[in-house]
Amino acid sequence: MESVQSLQRGLAVIRAFDAEHPRMTLAEVARQTGLTRATARRFLHTLVTLGYTATDGREFWLCPRVLELGYAYLSASSLPEIATPHLKSLTDKARESSSVSVLDGLDIVYVARVPTRRIMTVAISVGTRFPAYVTSMGRVLLAGLPDADRESLFEQMSFDRLTPHTVTSVGALRREVDLVRDQGWALVDQELEIGLRSMAAPVRDPRGQTIAAANISMSATQGSAEEARETLLPLLLDTAAQIERDLRVTGV
Repeated sequence: MESVQSLQRGLAVIRAFDAEHPRMTLAEVARQTGLTRATARRFLHTLVTLGYTATDGREFWLCPRVLELGYAYLSASSLPEIATPHLKSLTDKARESSSVSVLDGLDIVYVARVPTRRIMTVAISVGTRFPAYVTSMGRVLLAGLPDADRESLFEQMSFDRLTPHTVTSVGALRREVDLVRDQGWALVDQELEIGLRSMAAPVRDPRGQTIAAANISMSATQGSAEEARETLLPLLLDTAAQIERDLRVTGV
C-alpha cells in the first residue's frame, strides 16, 4: 500500500500546478496538496531528478516532460484522432467552439477541442478539467453511468455556487441528469460561468455504453437557449453520430 500511496502523492504534486499556480514554493506546494513540507520536498526533488519539474532553489515549476504523461493516453486512444475532424466540421458549420471529453472521477477532461473565439475567462485546451456536475458534457457522462456508479459519484460531490444559476445540491443535479438520460442530450446555461452556454451529446461505443461526450459552446448573449437548441442541437447530434460510426469502423 505504501507504493500506491507514494504514487498518489507524486501525482498530487504534479496536479497542484495549474494556470493559477504555474510556479510555487515548497510551502505553497505543501499547502496545495495537504502534504507536510518534508513530504512535499521529497516528492518535488524526485520529480526534479526525473525531469518532470525544475527549480531555481526557491520556486518549482513543471517541465515539458510532463506532457509525456498525457500523450501516453492520447497516443493509446484513437478517440481524439477520430473525433477532431468531425469537431472541425461542426465548428465550421456552427461557428462555435466544439469539444470532446471523458469522465475522470468527479471531473471531465478535454481530449479533443476545436476553438473559435474565446468565450470563457479561462483558456480551454486538451487536458483541461472541470467539475462534471456543472458542465453539459459532465451531465451527459453522468447520465451514461450505471445507476450504482452514478450514485456513488453523487455521494462524493461537493458543490460550489460558481454563478447564481449553478446547481448546488445532489437532488437538483439528480433531476437534471435524469432529464439528460431521458432526452439524450444536455444544455447548461451559465452555470459554470456567466455568459457561457453549452450543449452536449453522448458518444457511445458499439455496445451502447457512453464513453465520451461531444459539446458545442456559445455565448449566452446570442439568442435564447431555445433558439440554440433548435439551430445547433441537430448539428451536435449528427456530429456525435458520425464519431460513433467511425469508432465502430475502427473497432474502438
